[in-house]
Amino acid sequence: MLFLIRTMFLILAAAPAFAGAVGDSSIQYSTAEYGSPAAPSAGTETDDEILRDAMWTRLASSKPPARPSVGLALSGGGARGFAHTGVLEALEYAGFPVDYVSGTSMGAVIGSLYASGSTVQDIWKFGRDARELKISRDFKSIKLISLLITDSLITPTYINRFIESRLGGLTFEKLKIPFACSAMDLRTGENIIFTEGPLAIAVKASSNLPGIFAPVQYRHRYLVDGGVVDFIPIDAAKQLGADWVLASVTGTSSSRLPENVLMSLLQVIDIRGSLLALSAEKGAGFVIKPEVGDISIADFDRCEEAGEAGLVEASRRVDEAREALLIFSAPRLAAKL
Repeated sequence: MLFLIRTMFLILAAAPAFAGAVGDSSIQYSTAEYGSPAAPSAGTETDDEILRDAMWTRLASSKPPARPSVGLALSGGGARGFAHTGVLEALEYAGFPVDYVSGTSMGAVIGSLYASGSTVQDIWKFGRDARELKISRDFKSIKLISLLITDSLITPTYINRFIESRLGGLTFEKLKIPFACSAMDLRTGENIIFTEGPLAIAVKASSNLPGIFAPVQYRHRYLVDGGVVDFIPIDAAKQLGADWVLASVTGTSSSRLPENVLMSLLQVIDIRGSLLALSAEKGAGFVIKPEVGDISIADFDRCEEAGEAGLVEASRRVDEAREALLIFSAPRLAAKL
């Protein structure tokens, strides 16, 4: 990999525009390869690090089609999906380009907020305020006996209230970053990908757990959580136009046994989604998997903890992600010289 990056850099350095941007004084070559009399001193960057940083500066400052377009696909996972917030913060800090965003379930909530222009700090605030927003009550208030008696499903009052307050009135067409989210048609099992029209109802549908919450009725469809058929919406990001996709994926929390019948149902849905993810991950250019421990789908009081796990893991892996994108981008960058 480093050989490819080195070769690509040397080609780019030969271009006048790039040579002017990088400058002549920042590059030192090793004695073994180029016969330079001076090796890097202790505490300085290595040759490969200098080459990689210069390449990254060129890539990050370019816009498609000069470089490949980048999509960010955010998985489902309920409260654990708040880990995506930490991933977003790490990517922003690293200057990682994001041209398209797609999300499923909690990934749709986080992704839609980010695509609408909310800052990462705004999204962190949602995590900190989750207890006061009473989102966990949508799960804790579920009584199996009441479902059996009334023979009907419930509406997630607090989640819907939050989505309406943040996204109500917005459309996909008005977003700052092109966005897509996935839901499932309960009657046909189809994966429905939203890319246009009202935003709030699409996000509600994408985060609407089947078997517990009443399906979202939209046009002629009855829609539930997209995680059942599209846990990581990588294809959705590609449909938007992404050439290369980074996926943020939260795994299952199987280490903690379900406390009741309904939590068992949630865990079955969650495991099903994770099994789908194993296949879907093959379509991503790079995958980040935050370790969220025993945080369950319904642990919205622990959103901030999940976000911190995402920040730690993404910060640890971001250099690898940058290198993967650099290698993928090398042919296009060379063609633009």
